[in-house]
Amino acid sequence: MAAPGVFRIAFGVEYKGTRYRGWQRQDNGVPTVQESLEKALSQVADEPIGLMCAGRTDAGVHASGQVAHFDTRADRPLKAWVMGANANLPADISVTWARVMPAHFHSRFKACARRYRYVIYNDHIRPAHMAQEVTWNHRPLDVARMREAARLLVGTHDFTSFRAVQCQAKSPVKTVHHLEVIEHGRFIVIDVRANAFLHHMVRNFAGVLMTIGAGERDPSWVSEALEARDRRAGGVTAHPYGLYLVGVEYPEEFELPERYLGPHFLSSLPESFG
Repeated sequence: MAAPGVFRIAFGVEYKGTRYRGWQRQDNGVPTVQESLEKALSQVADEPIGLMCAGRTDAGVHASGQVAHFDTRADRPLKAWVMGANANLPADISVTWARVMPAHFHSRFKACARRYRYVIYNDHIRPAHMAQEVTWNHRPLDVARMREAARLLVGTHDFTSFRAVQCQAKSPVKTVHHLEVIEHGRFIVIDVRANAFLHHMVRNFAGVLMTIGAGERDPSWVSEALEARDRRAGGVTAHPYGLYLVGVEYPEEFELPERYLGPHFLSSLPESFG
């Protein structure tokens, strides 16, 4: 809870995760998104700033809709938090908005849903551009097969087979609200929204769906993997490059601003599904 005389500031942030060892600050001096943001915001506040975020992304993972918050005694215009932070940030991190929040807001614990997009570039020639912003797959992928398999992952399930061995979540049971496979030129986008995600869950979804799309396994493999409740049954973990945290949802009482989902080069994709 924010103390008297302390402002709780929520803000949106997007970043290219290529050169960072993930979101979370580390003690060994490697670059992280959290550390870069804390340094920039501390300069604006003229006091040390510590951050909490909606979802700690892994090394190499990107975001277009991350949400974080901090407490501060510094009274600044909202524009100063945005423009001041961006003036002190590297070019691959950008603060997109800022809001003063009530003391009971928490970027992680008040989030009611999160949304990721996994972007695959499907062509027999590897791309020279965006090489670490998309995952290249040279095998022709059958999107219809991928969609058939994706439908089996929607709903409330025990996702043990799709969590990393080192995952620290208390329960493997999560609810996937939607999982769509969208074909957009040479891009194939896996769009997934859930109440919460396990460690590597989306990357493991992507690994299984690409294997099925390539014709190496049947769509029914998804059901077999779910029933096994064993990580060894869930296939390979896809590369982090194509993964984007694109949105975090909160109760309406907080009235947080909405931006297009991203990533930017796919801004023409639909933002909602029936």
